[in-house]
Amino acid sequence: MRTLIFLIVFSAAFIIGSVVQACSVVYYKDAKTGKIYVANNEDYWYDTEAHIQIEPGKDGEFSRLWYGWDDFAQGGVNEAGLFFDGAVTPQQTISDGFKKIKGNLGDEILANCHNVEQALGLLKQKNVGLTNAHMMIGDSSGNAVVIEWTGAEMRLTWISEGHLTMTNFLLSDTTAGNYPCHRYKSIEENISQLRSSKETITLNKFGNVINRAVQVPQTDERGKIGGTLYSSFINITDMEFVLVYKLDNTKVTKLDLKYEFQNTWKSKKIKLN
Repeated sequence: MRTLIFLIVFSAAFIIGSVVQACSVVYYKDAKTGKIYVANNEDYWYDTEAHIQIEPGKDGEFSRLWYGWDDFAQGGVNEAGLFFDGAVTPQQTISDGFKKIKGNLGDEILANCHNVEQALGLLKQKNVGLTNAHMMIGDSSGNAVVIEWTGAEMRLTWISEGHLTMTNFLLSDTTAGNYPCHRYKSIEENISQLRSSKETITLNKFGNVINRAVQVPQTDERGKIGGTLYSSFINITDMEFVLVYKLDNTKVTKLDLKYEFQNTWKSKKIKLN
């Protein structure tokens, strides 16, 4: 992963105007091999104690890995190849019929759902609605969707042309704010270049599609530092996982997810600090 990490850090030096609490997520199906890849930049405060959590499958649940903080999954993947991640959006007014999140929703999705349709079914059953965020869910079959809530509706934006990108504007209503988005544009441009490339796509090469979407650490007026807290890369087909912490190529976590899911018998926390 050294090439991937170097390119991310190099490109970051040219990003300005960063906004903390931004996020970039992309899901991609390689048309040549059928392999599924996902990548994410999680942009947040640098004093956040983020970690990786691995939970064993028991009582009918799937083994799963998620990353986040405060015992809340921001994103992750399970042994069935179901992936999810979330991102902040402009505040929306939604129907009183929707319910607020209770507990660790992401972990619940990964523990109980095999594919996108099952995850959507769980969200509808729980009648969950998010007022300031949207979610991407993708699976090992090449299906993916971004879920957004506005008014009385759950709006779905499905994968198109083998990929799906999500940042911090509503795909279903770009007039709500945070649009246009240079991070979204850069990812789309990199995906186009990747697709036209004659080289074999690997997790290394795919990971560089988010290289211009990272946010270099910046200090606000209170002296608080924020930027890309971590970048995660997953080959869902081959169950490869890589996480780069704070754009630092000396702080890299690599995991063979097949091994982890088969050999984790109790909850396992991997600290990133």
